[in-house]
Amino acid sequence: MYENMTYEALLQSALARVSSTIDKREGSMVMNGVAPSMAELAQLYIGLDFVFQATYLLTAPREYLIQRASDRNMSPYPATAAVFRAVFNIEVPEGTRFSCDDLNFVVTGRTTHETDTADRRSHMVTCETVGAAANNYAGLLIPVEYVDGLTLAELVDVLIPGDDPEDTEIFRQRVLDSFQSQAFGGNQSDYAEKVRAIAGVGAVKVHPVWNGDISPANFIPSDEVTAWYEATVGSLSAPVAAWLTAIYTAALNRKLTVGGAVRLVILASNNAVPSDTLLNEIQTAVDPTQNAGEGLGLAPIGHVVSVVGVNAETVNLSFTLSYEADWDWAAAKSYVEATIDGYFAELAESWATADHLTVRISQIESRILAECSAMVNDISNTKINGVAQNLALDADSIPVRGTVNG
Repeated sequence: MYENMTYEALLQSALARVSSTIDKREGSMVMNGVAPSMAELAQLYIGLDFVFQATYLLTAPREYLIQRASDRNMSPYPATAAVFRAVFNIEVPEGTRFSCDDLNFVVTGRTTHETDTADRRSHMVTCETVGAAANNYAGLLIPVEYVDGLTLAELVDVLIPGDDPEDTEIFRQRVLDSFQSQAFGGNQSDYAEKVRAIAGVGAVKVHPVWNGDISPANFIPSDEVTAWYEATVGSLSAPVAAWLTAIYTAALNRKLTVGGAVRLVILASNNAVPSDTLLNEIQTAVDPTQNAGEGLGLAPIGHVVSVVGVNAETVNLSFTLSYEADWDWAAAKSYVEATIDGYFAELAESWATADHLTVRISQIESRILAECSAMVNDISNTKINGVAQNLALDADSIPVRGTVNG
């Protein structure tokens, strides 16, 4: 705003106010008297320009953006540590530390997996370094201190991805968006904001009244249903009879509804399908299953929330490649697959704001030609899942690379 208020401009303006009959040349008494004050005034204009930038959300640097956002009870999502499943041949106490390459991990709990055996026991380990850097780590774990009887220690897969601190521009846009849609009382914005703040969550889609195709009137038992219930309930075991009676009574008294049913579809922060561990943590935080609808989580009283992961739709690709000299499919395959993975990752990043994702043949071909130009000079006959046309995914799906034949 004050970019024209430079020292030179201010000095010239000040000297212009002095009569031309007085010596104003460099080194004169007038020049020497005016110049220092104009230099200080120029610094004040620089500071004033910064104040204007720091005042508005659209231009404020990160430090001042955080201060402005605090007026709306908002702050950047902090960095979080990645949580992994590791396998050991023995029970390892919590707090035991291991290293994998240049990162350290600490055992934070016990977990189970379908592949567990007496000599292969799953544990949860947490990276001591916060951020997304650890998300792709896997391999052997080296104990920091001796562990008696330990012969197997391996980092297997990520349960809760680590997050880097929220990017300044993403946080800025989130704050600006908050003026357009107020998060309050279990509306869609409220769910999105609170769930997105949970560690390991990259994006969420909120489906309100997701079973709204069911009419509450259909729950009310007819005379025929009542007759069946009365004739049947006495012959059932006690637990089954108690369940059926609870459902029948609620339906008879018109207590069954669909208005509070909410479905949350989650994408992990590494743009992948979330683990069961992460989904269980979100479900417990939002609406614990054992107390569904009671308002003991983030969800309001009366909202029964189902938390599910995004669906990974396998995408098989085939095409005909023309290679540069000394290249063939065996040599180029890993580069081509990395290019496809990059494209699919970009699609996953846009999942939350898109009605649905579309895998496009034109994008696949252009990216392979651009990123693999050293080995591939042409591509043709591209097919997705055996069909030479774009693939439109449903609203809750992201693409995952399947077979690739070149």
